[in-house]
Amino acid sequence: MPANLPPQYHEAEQRYREAKTPQEKLHALKQMYAVMPKHKGTEKLQADIKRRISKLNEEIQQAKKTGVRRHTEYVKPEGAGQVILVGPPNSGKSSLIRALTHGQPDVAPYPFTTKKPFPAMMPYEDIQIQLVDMPPITESYYEGWISNIVRECDFVLLVVGLDDLDPDGNLKAIYAHLADSGILFTGEDVKREDLPDFRTIKKKTMLTLNKVDLGGVAIARELIKPVIGAIPIVEVSCKTGEGIEKLRKLIYQALSVVRVYTKVPGKKPDMSRPYVVPRGTTVIDMAGQIHKDFLHSLKYARVWGHARFDGQAVGKDYVLEDGDIIELHT
Repeated sequence: MPANLPPQYHEAEQRYREAKTPQEKLHALKQMYAVMPKHKGTEKLQADIKRRISKLNEEIQQAKKTGVRRHTEYVKPEGAGQVILVGPPNSGKSSLIRALTHGQPDVAPYPFTTKKPFPAMMPYEDIQIQLVDMPPITESYYEGWISNIVRECDFVLLVVGLDDLDPDGNLKAIYAHLADSGILFTGEDVKREDLPDFRTIKKKTMLTLNKVDLGGVAIARELIKPVIGAIPIVEVSCKTGEGIEKLRKLIYQALSVVRVYTKVPGKKPDMSRPYVVPRGTTVIDMAGQIHKDFLHSLKYARVWGHARFDGQAVGKDYVLEDGDIIELHT
């Protein structure tokens, strides 16, 4: 059977050939695997890409253990998604990490307190989302490895403090540095056809106006709106707690994932550990994640939650929604 690889695969393969770091190669390989059709004709290619992904993961982890930096940093993704916090000095990124997670990054009233990535887990209801605080970015200061981490992440949270004397200028500097690495910000879910060329990626982004207890929200919005365009804005204060829970929910929604719970026929559903899957996941997609044998043996499923009635029998193409409980039948 011929492979019939789509154009997106060959574009990702070109990015792999041009990659200069293990992280860039890993990202390209993951894209190659994601877009290739999964059938008998690609089984050997699938196995080869999985082998290369595994080898690169080992290389990256070994470099961390031995202290070989290769002028880069790496943060292993964990939880339901990886969110990168990016902003200018003293924007309050570390304070946000403290407010949203159990992490304790250094917080100080002087710039450049954060020098390395600081990951921490944010609880959201019954799941965890990884937030990563990054070193600040200015026009004259930018760590090149930041681009690698942003390229790999699921979502970007731009952070600007209301005590920033030049919020639009600082945002322009951030945009320029990331654009030089082929990374653009957008407020929408990213579609491949929206990308200008194979070297460029878009990252779904939201901007947090921090320190709203200081006042001046309207002025700040007016200054930064021409820079960020349609990217959504959420206002928070780590000092008073204003907007923190709203931000937590918006981060989850921005990841475009849903939680799905499983149920064995005749037993109560397992509500302790949901599957976190992309929005738009169908019954057959979910079945394959639970066990690959279901891809061939599944006849139908019963769904509790967003179906027309609890326990409704649905077909393989039924799209699951957040909080659904699924029971598979073979």
